[in-house]
Amino acid sequence: MTPSPAPSSPRPRPGGHLIGAYGLLALTAVLFLIFSLALPRTFPTLDTVDSILSNQSIPAVLALAAMVPIVTGAFDLSIGYGLGLAHVMVLELIVNDGWPWPLACLTVIAGGAVVGVLNGVIVVFGRIDSFIATLGTGSMLYAVTGWITDGGRIVPGPQGLPAAFTDLYDSAFLGLPVPAFYVLALTVALWLVLERLPLGRYLYVIGSNPRAADLIGIPTRKYTVYAFTASGLIVGFAGVLLAAQQQIGNPSVGLDYLLPAFVGALLGATAIKPGRPNAVGTVVAVAVLAVGLTGIGQLGADFWTVPLFHGGTLLIAVGLAGYAARRRLRTGSVASRDSPAPPQKPPTSPHQDDGSTGHRDDDTAGHQDEDTTRRQDDETTGYQDDGSAGSPP
Repeated sequence: MTPSPAPSSPRPRPGGHLIGAYGLLALTAVLFLIFSLALPRTFPTLDTVDSILSNQSIPAVLALAAMVPIVTGAFDLSIGYGLGLAHVMVLELIVNDGWPWPLACLTVIAGGAVVGVLNGVIVVFGRIDSFIATLGTGSMLYAVTGWITDGGRIVPGPQGLPAAFTDLYDSAFLGLPVPAFYVLALTVALWLVLERLPLGRYLYVIGSNPRAADLIGIPTRKYTVYAFTASGLIVGFAGVLLAAQQQIGNPSVGLDYLLPAFVGALLGATAIKPGRPNAVGTVVAVAVLAVGLTGIGQLGADFWTVPLFHGGTLLIAVGLAGYAARRRLRTGSVASRDSPAPPQKPPTSPHQDDGSTGHRDDDTAGHQDEDTTRRQDDETTGYQDDGSAGSPP
């Protein structure tokens, strides 16, 4: 008697996937249209576009820095403190110590990578939660910043800063601000690493299920330290841009960028690749925030609306990111459950047993066990659509 098939689970609608992937991008266009209609003389202008591309470049870079550890399931709360220390150190080396500006910038970027390694080692080998560990190291970075500046500001002399250094932020290329191209280049680089290289697949598996990553041979500790190192490197670069923009060393300015960075990184996990952090989605999220804040500012909103906007958006971003991750796992489970089972060979007649039947049965059972194990691993990691991570080199 043939058993009746089990009722199939409802499949996700293709339209829902498109809305989840590109809904945030569409929201950016809708917000731009709304503010253009409300402020036709000031908002839809080239000056507004240049202002958004220029002023939001540093928040975008810092959001990308926050996104990399989130891929592995960790959080780096020291990025705001690291940004403040990096931009102060650049100006300290150039103004007070007389270093050439290229050497000062490279030294600060390398120092950011060292701070990232320190964060990763404390989190991984110290077995301290990333929230607590990076909050502690961030407080220490803030103390170092205060020690260097003695609580004051670093102000260049009458000769000012080298023009080539300030051009890192103030110049234009193809009619657009140069910082926008920095964001574009960094986004492309992170997209290639996370979406096209084995390293990115390993990081995603670690963030999804560290236990499964250990079982398939991925060195989770090493790659987690790599993620924090990349974050620190990007923070150092953001500090160089901030120094070129501000041209004054302010020891407390970096903290203002912490919340917008995490809003962009978490909200970006709901776009392009819903359910997981990704570089393109992070930039789209920063664009939504930039358009919204610019429009609100031109409407004459009070100063307190900016932290209100960031705080409310952060709560929404966390909720949407969690929902997208659960939906992604459910979709993967349904796809695995609905996939057809491999065909089984018919039983062999007893009088055909000439000594080879036992070998065929063992081979068939072995293949079925391998298929079952492979399907269980896929359901554990939740990456059926991206393929398995494979063995690390």
